[in-house]
Amino acid sequence: MLVLAATPIGHVGDAPPRLAEELTRADVIAAEDTRRLKRLLADLGITPTGRVVSYFEGNEAARTPQLADALAAGERVVLVTDAGMPSVSDPGYRLVTAALARDVAVTAVPGPSAVLTALAVSGLPVDRFCFEGFLPRKAGERARRLATLADEQRTMVFFEAPHRTAVALAAMAEAFGAERPAAVCRELTKTHEEVRRGPLAELVAWAEDGVRGEVTVVVAGAVASTEAADPETLRAEVTALEATGVRRKDAAAAVAQRHGLPKREVYELMHR
Repeated sequence: MLVLAATPIGHVGDAPPRLAEELTRADVIAAEDTRRLKRLLADLGITPTGRVVSYFEGNEAARTPQLADALAAGERVVLVTDAGMPSVSDPGYRLVTAALARDVAVTAVPGPSAVLTALAVSGLPVDRFCFEGFLPRKAGERARRLATLADEQRTMVFFEAPHRTAVALAAMAEAFGAERPAAVCRELTKTHEEVRRGPLAELVAWAEDGVRGEVTVVVAGAVASTEAADPETLRAEVTALEATGVRRKDAAAAVAQRHGLPKREVYELMHR
C-alpha cells in the first residue's frame, strides 16, 4: 500500500496521531528532505524500523520505478514531503499513478494543509475556490497565466516564494485590478504567523519592504457581469486575451465565464 501522509505546515502539534503510527510501521519512508524527516521523527518521539529514502524533484523520475517495485512486492511505502499533503505542489503524483498502474492501493493520512488553512483565515468567500499552485517565474508566462484567471469567479489560492511575492502581487493587481480583495498568509501556524488582508494595491505596497517565510496568497474571484454583451464585444475581448499569448480556446472560455455564456457559444462565434 502507498500511504500519502500529511505533515505539519508549522506547528508540530498539528501532526495527526496516525502519522506517527504510519511512520513507525512503514517498510519504506520516502521523504522529500531526509533531514527534515529526522527532525520530525525526533519531535514525534518515534524510531522507524523501515528504510528511509529521499524522494524529491531532482530524483523523482528515477526513484519512482524503484518505489513502485517495492509496492508491487508487497511493501508499505509512506510518502512525506516537507509540509502538508504530498502531491499538492510537492512530489507524489508520479508515484500515485505508478502505484495505480500496478493495482496497488493508495490511501492518505489527512492533516494540515496550507491551502485550506489560508482559505479559512483569509476572510474571503470559501464556498467555491480553485488552487493555482505556483505562478510561472518568467514575467511573460506569469502575465499570460493571470490573464486567463482575470474573470475566474471562484476564490483563488496561490503558493509563492517570499522573494517573488511583491512581483507576483503586482502582476495580480495588473491582471485583476488594484482593488481586488486579497490576503497574504505567511508562516501559517508558526510563531510569526501573519495574515495581511486588503486590496491588491495595498498588499503590493506592503510587500515591497520584503516578505519572509512560507507564503500563501488568497485572491477574491471576479464579480460576474450582469450586462448582456453583443457579439462584437465578445470577439474583442477574446482577441485582447489572444494578444497576450492566451490560446483562443482558453480565451473564449474565460470570456464565456465572464458573461455567463456557454464556452462553445463564444468559441464558435470566433469562427463565424
